[in-house]
Amino acid sequence: MTEDFSTSRRAFLALAAAGGAAAALPATEARAQMVPTNARIVIIGAGAAGTAFANRMVRRLEGAQITIIDPRAEHLYQPGLSLVAAGLKPASYVVSQTTDWLPRDVTLITERVAAVDPEVQTVSTEGGQTLEYDYLIVAPGLILDHDAIEGFSLDMVGQNGIGALYAGPEYAARTWTAAARFAEEGGRGVFTRPETEMKCAGAPLKHAFLIDDRLRRAGNRGNAEIAYFAPQTALFGVPIVAERVRMLFGDRGIAHTYQRTLRAVDADRKIATFTDADGLSHEEPYDYLHLIPPQRAPEFVVQSGLAWADRWTDQGWVDCDMATLRHNRYANIWALGDVAGVPKGKTAASVKWQVPVVEDHLIAAIEGREGTATYDGYTSCPMITRIGRAMLIEFDYHNNLVPSFPGLIAPLEELWISWLMKEVALKATYNAMLRGQA
Repeated sequence: MTEDFSTSRRAFLALAAAGGAAAALPATEARAQMVPTNARIVIIGAGAAGTAFANRMVRRLEGAQITIIDPRAEHLYQPGLSLVAAGLKPASYVVSQTTDWLPRDVTLITERVAAVDPEVQTVSTEGGQTLEYDYLIVAPGLILDHDAIEGFSLDMVGQNGIGALYAGPEYAARTWTAAARFAEEGGRGVFTRPETEMKCAGAPLKHAFLIDDRLRRAGNRGNAEIAYFAPQTALFGVPIVAERVRMLFGDRGIAHTYQRTLRAVDADRKIATFTDADGLSHEEPYDYLHLIPPQRAPEFVVQSGLAWADRWTDQGWVDCDMATLRHNRYANIWALGDVAGVPKGKTAASVKWQVPVVEDHLIAAIEGREGTATYDGYTSCPMITRIGRAMLIEFDYHNNLVPSFPGLIAPLEELWISWLMKEVALKATYNAMLRGQA
């Protein structure tokens, strides 16, 4: 389908206007909503969720003691890693300083959390500090379990045809080093995703599409084979999107195999070993391997009794209500972002809609009333399908498509405007969210 330029331009202008409106928080409104309190609020994690929440709390609460715990000096714009891994942005594009985004009225403790005691309401750090809290926000992100892949270590990335873009900006750049060589030389590319829940489930698909496009631009697609392996029985969790991706894979000549889980890598032989649903092993040769490891919650979540006892037991996501994100057993604890044990919502766009819900319920708790806001599982994935084209996929808990610009942006079409949202507009919206302004 050919995209009409005037329609795309109108859509882009509408997007820009919407983004400007979202980023503007009137000072008079913020002052009118200030709530006096001496509550002690501890936020675990200074990523997208924790930082956005801290900034919103400073605007809403007067007198609160707000502490955020995170050992990382650098804040990573994780949606940009797929662009770095395709040679479209430098590693520096995704890096800023954690302190650049935090309000002055928040105390930052640069340590890792060792434990939470939800009964006595304390958080302990690896450095030996113990903090008491009245309200706790659990937003530490997740752990990339690279050690679960036998024979693999991060120092392999960029060598022997191995890529792993999730691991951070340095590794995303190394991934492009390996992928660029594959685009120039051809061969067999093997692309994977884990069997666990994962952040931005569209990222492995985007990378496969982008490297396919890189091969075509290098005039080398005829000398290459691309094979995508998924442990699941579909290419995406939303059926209508999965079918659209399957059709595009067919058009591009990208082979796909279901119920295959990456277990081991032999870098010397360039062999990736997968197991199928019956536990049988399958060796797959590669010239380029893109590896995404299993993902799970930080260990303290499980050890502190905050995780689900009967769901995702191998992954440890926080046991919370899917509508309010409130812990199901501890009423003064909420989960935000990747660590939340809900059916959808491990994207930065999800955080944008989760944070106001938790804000509403925490403010209500301080004021002695019940909150009313709910999170419907909103998740967004600008699914890049080639350089300059993407599909803007937005959906909820029930796999309904929930487009933000109906009539302007068709969610299942490869559009230039959807590409601009990913490549240009998304970062500005993300930064506004970090500031608590969107």
